[in-house]
Amino acid sequence: MIGRLLAFLLLWPIVTGAAFAAYLEPDVLTEKVAKGDLPPVDQRLPAEPRRIDVKAMGREPGQYGGTARMIIGSQRDIRYMTIFGYARLVSYDEHLDLKPDILLSYDVEQGRIFTFHLRPGHKWSDGHPLTSEDFRYSWEDVLNNDDLSPGGLSPYLLVNGKSPKFEIVDDLTVRYTWDSPNPDFLPQLAAAQPLRLAMPAHYLKQFHKKYQSKEKLEELVKKNKAKNWKQLHIRKSQSYRPENPDLPTLDPWRNTTNLPAEQIVFERNPYFHRVDENGRQLPYIDRFELNISSSTLIPAKTGAGESDLQGTDIQFDDYTFLKEAENEHPIKVDLWQRTQGSRIALLPNLNYEDSVWRNVLQDVRFRRALSLAINRREINMAVFFGLATPSADTVLPASPLYRPEYAEAWIKHDPDLANRLLDEMGLDKRDSEGFRLLPDGRSAQVIVESSGQGRTESDVLELVTDYWRAIGIDLFIRTSQVDLFRSRVMAGQTMISIWSGIDNGIPTADMNPGNLAPITHSQLQWPQWGMHYETRGEKGSAPNVPAADELMQLYNQWELAATTEQRAEIWHRMLSLYTDNVFSIGIVNATLQPVVVSAKLRNVPAKGLYSFDPTCYFGVYMPDTFWFEGGSH
Repeated sequence: MIGRLLAFLLLWPIVTGAAFAAYLEPDVLTEKVAKGDLPPVDQRLPAEPRRIDVKAMGREPGQYGGTARMIIGSQRDIRYMTIFGYARLVSYDEHLDLKPDILLSYDVEQGRIFTFHLRPGHKWSDGHPLTSEDFRYSWEDVLNNDDLSPGGLSPYLLVNGKSPKFEIVDDLTVRYTWDSPNPDFLPQLAAAQPLRLAMPAHYLKQFHKKYQSKEKLEELVKKNKAKNWKQLHIRKSQSYRPENPDLPTLDPWRNTTNLPAEQIVFERNPYFHRVDENGRQLPYIDRFELNISSSTLIPAKTGAGESDLQGTDIQFDDYTFLKEAENEHPIKVDLWQRTQGSRIALLPNLNYEDSVWRNVLQDVRFRRALSLAINRREINMAVFFGLATPSADTVLPASPLYRPEYAEAWIKHDPDLANRLLDEMGLDKRDSEGFRLLPDGRSAQVIVESSGQGRTESDVLELVTDYWRAIGIDLFIRTSQVDLFRSRVMAGQTMISIWSGIDNGIPTADMNPGNLAPITHSQLQWPQWGMHYETRGEKGSAPNVPAADELMQLYNQWELAATTEQRAEIWHRMLSLYTDNVFSIGIVNATLQPVVVSAKLRNVPAKGLYSFDPTCYFGVYMPDTFWFEGGSH
């Protein structure tokens, strides 16, 4: 489906249900098996494990053992293990087609009836069987429980505001049925932060008031220093940030550390459901150690050889230092391609609280003028060493939806045209310093707010300040912490934000186009419109810019589209509308991300696509197939 993507993703053949004369036991588990503390591998694996043909992927079948070290900036970053492990009910292959992973198989009828078949004998990390009861518990007792899910169901589980009918067909089969197609359902199961349809009911019932006695539940609440049973259940059940070491998992590695801690250790899941072509149960690596450090120190520590696999918290401007560190420490530094629609984007807040400025920002001529004033070639050379691609905030050539006209929309450096557009708007009067005057007589002083995420932002803004000054716009920069930054945007107190562009720059037609429409409050260019959509009109305000309203209507049409062809047509209409209206001002994309790997770590691709969604950073490249040669470090 994505031919260009093959330049970065290696082949990933999958054969389900392959038989072996004997499965091979991870070395670290042989003693436990010999003592009877753990069943032998053939009793731990599903009857039909997922077979990964590592050699056919262009990699080497691995050896067992070793500890992989990573550095994280805070305890919250424990979530990277869930993202990198990339065990999902369904997952993407190298073409970004969906394939069963935890599931043995699935059937889809009319785009609205989804039947899931589980692998016989598949077990949670504590050895308890995975069955339809785990899906029922998640659906009935958590997702549809007002105490545990007060916000209701995820919008990805609703079609026209209606939830699906859930059925248990048998112990290993469940079904979800909507009245209309739900194209979002399977992609959200394969996402970096997936819908959670199965939970270990055998473990979590002890924290649920429906299944636990009042006295025992009160005792557990007190013991765990929780406010009530709801808070207790939520804490104990978190899987995306797996802070509870007792929570059974289906991931390749499981947390073994009680928090807080400065080092968090993950050990192999002895019941993990994948094997290689030789019958070796995956993963190859025994342990991951996550060491917490100040984010500002992570590049230096990585360069000193203190991490075996690092992509997070290092930036392109660390590349030269890291390459030099190769001469001093046993590390290898590669460059992967980032997949955001724009590495840096400027997002005018069309819901800004100042009514005069709001009218200016909502005028497409103003946004186009700001974009035309920017010299992207100069930014590319000065900040990205000429290795990026000047572009609007849109999809990359690796996406089948890419068209040159989207990338080229309003990005030519043309300050003369920018000046004419501003004059046409009525901003043709200037103050004594040459800055344009607003309709109420104030000077056109634009404040761009940043969360201070790195030097790249400040370097780009320094150049943009000069470009906008040349068309009579005075730029000031304000920096705040991320939480305050986002709350100010939501409150309409931020005029323009600097952030990255659309998250997924390599979408297929079957992936959600929500980045292009005002559907959530987290979108920095129209938070109040997004809140209005999220709350079905109860909060926020409806779009009053026709192009934004049309994007929202197109998004609704995409959700109801029954075929890939129909969804592709809608995607193209949305991409054209979004880029022509410059709802976010892209600078450059296809930027490069340093990836640092231990010199002993094998099977990590030298090139790859680096993104949260859909590739889960390292996740699509299957870290359970990475392995150490001759010891970990």
